[in-house]
Amino acid sequence: MAKLVLHIKNMVCPRCVQAVEVLAKQLGWDNAQVDLGTITWKEDTSGSSISPDKAQLAVFSKELQALGFELIDTQKGRLIEQIKKIVISLVRNADGEKPKENLSQILSGKLHYDYNHLSAIFSAAEGQTIEKYYIAQRIEFVKELLVYDELTLNQIAFNLGYSSTAHLSAQFKKVTGLTASHFKQIKDKKRKFLTDL
Repeated sequence: MAKLVLHIKNMVCPRCVQAVEVLAKQLGWDNAQVDLGTITWKEDTSGSSISPDKAQLAVFSKELQALGFELIDTQKGRLIEQIKKIVISLVRNADGEKPKENLSQILSGKLHYDYNHLSAIFSAAEGQTIEKYYIAQRIEFVKELLVYDELTLNQIAFNLGYSSTAHLSAQFKKVTGLTASHFKQIKDKKRKFLTDL
């Protein structure tokens, strides 16, 4: 069975997947499978296409843009989104242990391209290195975990595979300009309880 797969830029989290799923349902695409960075339609066993026509795709593209996403129509664009998807998955699914391979080996192995090639394409398109993107994703996840206030900084450092809390703290300050404790204080001061409104 052949499939139509479209690649979507800027899908970075489960909420993004949910937003595109809602859009697909609104367009009557109950047969579409939405994943991080893609939407897929399968052809049935007779070979009949159950994928959208050009007019439907034009509407879909316009609605995607209204949500902050866009269709990717180049091989380089798809490769960049695959890099982002892998990096985000590595950050979000960290299990408290450092990966056995470094980031460059993981990306090369999963995408079957030399890392220098991946790095050059990514840097040219995104204006930053893959490593800086990876660090930025890690720090954004740390900020999210600090806002939830369920884990200590030590637990966060362990869960994300940092060598130490000091390493996480130094990287957090370098990226944000704030210490993690100052970030938490600012977050707590900005929060208002319903009774205070």
